[in-house]
Amino acid sequence: MKMLRLLLPVLALALVPSAAYAELPAGARTMIENAIATGDAAKVDAVISVARSSFPDDAAEIDALESGWKTAKAERDAAAEEARLSKIENAGMFELWKGEGELGGFQSSGNTDSVGIAASLKLKREGIDWSHRLQARVDYQRQNGTTSREQYLFSYEPRWQFNERMFVYGLAQFESDKIQGFSGRYAASGGVGYKLVDSGDLSLSVKAGPAYRVTEYTDGRTESRIAALAGLDFDWKIFERLTFSQDANALAETGGEAQLIVDGSNTSLTFVSGLDFKVTNRLRSRLSYQLDYDSNPPVGKVSTDTLTRATLIYGF
Repeated sequence: MKMLRLLLPVLALALVPSAAYAELPAGARTMIENAIATGDAAKVDAVISVARSSFPDDAAEIDALESGWKTAKAERDAAAEEARLSKIENAGMFELWKGEGELGGFQSSGNTDSVGIAASLKLKREGIDWSHRLQARVDYQRQNGTTSREQYLFSYEPRWQFNERMFVYGLAQFESDKIQGFSGRYAASGGVGYKLVDSGDLSLSVKAGPAYRVTEYTDGRTESRIAALAGLDFDWKIFERLTFSQDANALAETGGEAQLIVDGSNTSLTFVSGLDFKVTNRLRSRLSYQLDYDSNPPVGKVSTDTLTRATLIYGF
């Protein structure tokens, strides 16, 4: 009995380290639980990584906490996705649209040197496989009782996304720019597109397909041509509040009337670059530059028109 009493303190001391490492310290557990409560996956991964390196003997308990977090997150994500799909499937034609309105001024050079007002409206509806894009843009100036710029653009583009990268598009577009020499230009196109890059901060997609275009010139002539359309859409979130965007559309017509023998050629290009600065969650300021090129303009007109806009954009 005396020998047992002498051995008890020694056994207790021997058991102390084991007890200390048998359970994750309360502070470390609280730190992991607080990270999980934020719902931020990157933060949870970082905290768990630190916990593993700081308490390697408690790896089993840390793994259990991580496994529980991942299981709960997967269940929440699945429920949220199911709710999203159900909302889309049951939405009416005029629901789920998002958009932005833009208003500001511009300075132009080329066919005219002027300052005026620019306004545009963009609407977008994302479905499960289908998306719809509507755009309207107006640039207008009246100076000394005379209209010196009157440019309009309206377009509608439906898309069917048949896998993560590739899509099929359709496009119906109307333009009017009397300064460039046409009172109306109608285009219809359809083809395929591909998302080359699709990450959180960077996206790049291209599209191409045949087109048909009818141009009504200010001198009374009307021309109908078969064309080929190519487009590019690039967006780069440089940092949290600054985004660079680049849109380009090129339309090369065949060399003649669609219904006759080829006897000429014409290529037009629209090139728009912009920098957006986020003011609030809904309000942005934008500085953009647009170049319109027509390889075969009407007599008395130049091939290139440029437009610099400084605008405010409100998202809704």
